[in-house]
Amino acid sequence: MARVPKTEALALPELGKTGDGAGGAAVRAEQDRELVRSAQRDDKEAFELLVRRHQSRVFAVAGGILRNREDVEDIAQQVFLKAYFSIKRFDQRAAFSTWLYKITVNECWDLLRKKKVRPLTYEAELSEEQAQMYQASSDLTDGAPDTSEQLAAREQVEELLSLLDERDRTMLVLKEVQGFSVEEIAEIMESNANTVKVRLFRARQKITERVRRRLGAKR
Repeated sequence: MARVPKTEALALPELGKTGDGAGGAAVRAEQDRELVRSAQRDDKEAFELLVRRHQSRVFAVAGGILRNREDVEDIAQQVFLKAYFSIKRFDQRAAFSTWLYKITVNECWDLLRKKKVRPLTYEAELSEEQAQMYQASSDLTDGAPDTSEQLAAREQVEELLSLLDERDRTMLVLKEVQGFSVEEIAEIMESNANTVKVRLFRARQKITERVRRRLGAKR
């Protein structure tokens, strides 16, 4: 059984962002394919390397959906356990990263359905890394705000995201926070690119309308 490292023990290089060039993405995808083939032959070190290559992004995706630090860590462990036991059935028709992030999203949704609540972000639950993920740029451009201002801004972002249903919220987090392309989101969400574009447009429109109403009420 491959060891799945705990978050506190990590000192891992994060995979490059989606937009860092097609060449780099192609190289990483080919490396993943080779590692998957090795892992499917019971090479434990190959699977552990896949974990190290993708773990930080899995944590970030789960953190964007769940927010609760303990939930995120639990889900990340479950994701890699599920990937470990399922990897021999993975046919590589999709990229390993797409397959893995799809598992992540589904595990997060399962947890939310079990809890039957949408977790809110509280100061005590924010790790330093998670606190950096949600910045309301329009509110934070004038100098360096203190922690209370940052937290207040993130609470406003969370409140706005709570207007969206689970699927739209996940799409928006994947696009705006994690930087996935529309095509990648379509694969992860088992949808098509046009549907993703429409849902993202409507989600942004809904949030923008709420912000306009809020600003109008303050005048």
